[in-house]
Amino acid sequence: MPRFYLPSDSWLTEPTLTGDEARHLGQVLRIQPGGIITIFDGNGRRAFAEVLSVSRDKVHLKIGEILLSQSLLPAISLAQAIPKGKNMDLIVQKSVELGVAAIQPLITRYTVVQPGEGKSEKWRRNALEACKQCGQDTLPVIAEPLTFERWISTQSSVTGPKIIASLANGAKPLRQTLRQHPSTTQVTLLVGPEGDFSAEETAAAIAAGFLPVSLGTIVLRVETATIFCISALRYELGIA
Repeated sequence: MPRFYLPSDSWLTEPTLTGDEARHLGQVLRIQPGGIITIFDGNGRRAFAEVLSVSRDKVHLKIGEILLSQSLLPAISLAQAIPKGKNMDLIVQKSVELGVAAIQPLITRYTVVQPGEGKSEKWRRNALEACKQCGQDTLPVIAEPLTFERWISTQSSVTGPKIIASLANGAKPLRQTLRQHPSTTQVTLLVGPEGDFSAEETAAAIAAGFLPVSLGTIVLRVETATIFCISALRYELGIA
């Protein structure tokens, strides 16, 4: 059944799809009045809704029973150094499918691509499309890009395990680190750019409480490393 995003503040009075969501329903899928769709608000609510009327930019709805989705635990906050090309688009898409709670794009010393204006909004649209496709009812928060230095300065007080994927000597196996925190409900995951973090960035992360973890003897591409880590977190620590 087609899924559409309807923001929370539109559920109470005259629920109406607008903009791209309305055009997709009316002009692409050509759903007519009387059709039944699924709506979600990005905050864990979903419902069936009947289409009452369809115009070019507005679709009026009648909402049925509202259901609440259980949030995935642990809540994973991904801090991701922005990679080259379209790999950030892929990371956002797959991270949403794996149920991350938040994504913080980072500009590090070895970040090659500097995000232009509108990039964050594009990533948010990618996240929304991934939610619609995979049945995820919670839309992760995607923040504006920050420099690594500015972001890491805020991390000392963050609770829950904090891990950094690292090629540095002394990094412990990811499995070993995760199994030391079997009941955690919140995790921060830090993944670097091509070529890893600089030595100074790694030292700053460790000083802020991040645990360096190894992903094995094979050097993974950035997008592969991120998907691997999130999948491992879900497998080892998944509660719901």
